[in-house]
Amino acid sequence: MTDGAARMTTDTLARAGTPGTGGAMIGPRPLRDHPLRQSLTNEVHARPPESLTAPMRATMLAMLSGEAAAEADRRHLEALCDWAGVVRPPQDATHHSASFGSFHLKWERHTEFSTWTVFRPSAMPSGSLVDPFVEPALQALPRDWLAGLPGELLVGIHVAVLAPDMPEPSPTMMAAMFGSESYVGSRIAGRSATAWTDFRIHGDGFSRMLVIDHSMTPRQTGRVVQRLLEIETYRVLALLALPMARGVLPRIGPIEAGLSDVTTRIASLRGLQDERDLLDRLTLLAAQTEQIAAETAYRFGAARAYHELVERRIEELREIRIEGLQTVREFMDRRLTPAIRTCEAVEERLDSLSQRVARASTLLRTRVEIAVEGQNAELLQSMDRRAQLQLRLQETVEGLSVVAISYYLVGIVGYAAKGLKGFGLKVDPDMLVGVMIPVVIAFVWSGVRRIRKVLVGEH
Repeated sequence: MTDGAARMTTDTLARAGTPGTGGAMIGPRPLRDHPLRQSLTNEVHARPPESLTAPMRATMLAMLSGEAAAEADRRHLEALCDWAGVVRPPQDATHHSASFGSFHLKWERHTEFSTWTVFRPSAMPSGSLVDPFVEPALQALPRDWLAGLPGELLVGIHVAVLAPDMPEPSPTMMAAMFGSESYVGSRIAGRSATAWTDFRIHGDGFSRMLVIDHSMTPRQTGRVVQRLLEIETYRVLALLALPMARGVLPRIGPIEAGLSDVTTRIASLRGLQDERDLLDRLTLLAAQTEQIAAETAYRFGAARAYHELVERRIEELREIRIEGLQTVREFMDRRLTPAIRTCEAVEERLDSLSQRVARASTLLRTRVEIAVEGQNAELLQSMDRRAQLQLRLQETVEGLSVVAISYYLVGIVGYAAKGLKGFGLKVDPDMLVGVMIPVVIAFVWSGVRRIRKVLVGEH
């Protein structure tokens, strides 16, 4: 490289700046970062799965606490951190993972619920298999602190991950651990693990999942455990919509029957009052429909989202069938999918009912408007006839007024003529009155016409 080329390269690097701090560098000045650049970039790395090594045990609690309980969750977690002398989570944190000595705790805040997962190494002897759910990881948490968790327990799961040197349980042992032969299982993660569960709540109030790690890395183990926990959590959350769907069905039936009756009566209405009464009834049906839709919209939308998450997590397991057992996907297709279809059917029925009510309202309002327009036309015609009658009456009154005023004026002219004759003037009063009659009538008629034009012009 020549000296000139070296200087050019050095100058170029100096102008480009050193990357790393304070924003991207290009030219002599740094580029200005968008305020959300860091948070949006880090969002895809948030809530990573734990690095887990078999044998280990875990317990997850999903607490349904509503959308406004994030602060209560953080305060409760801070109390545990203070008890154990562990660093508190940040004030605006929505998830936190920390080691508490004998156990590891992971907290995640979601829209309407929080998950608390405790991990603990297992002390099962190598090469032998005992009941892995006898001493769950949950026992490591302080009982008083556990009793004060915000919200209500919606999902509780015990997970046991066995080491590769552990023998695979026999069907008899599996039936003993799960309490029956109604469990599902499959090879997962490219045959690097095997998982079993029964999606039931056992006598201790928790569901159970058993995993054997054949050849997984710690990160892979963490991902598998997280997916299994999320499948059960999102399954239960999706099913929250089913009782609501069943509860609104008895309310939808009367609305549909009322709408059918209203639609039938529209064609046989006789008067405007009947139409207004029917429109009031239809408005009530529309209000009832919208009330039900408003009550169920969030839950039905959440059920769709949770069901999609369940489907996605099952795909990520990459299941391979174990002969004689249902896979997780087959279980969900038979048990969860029909429930979600029921919720979707109720939602579609509500949407269809709302559209039908809107169409019937439009039809009835159009009929009422046409009837009102017909009445308005008749009213205008009546007003026109009245105006013509008033005009004729006015003309009659004007004619009578001309005659009356002319009569009085002619009388005055007659008196004046008699007075002039009395003064000695040669005036024939009768002749003068006769001559003045047409003149007076013309004068009065002209004056009345002029007054009417002035009044009409002012209005």
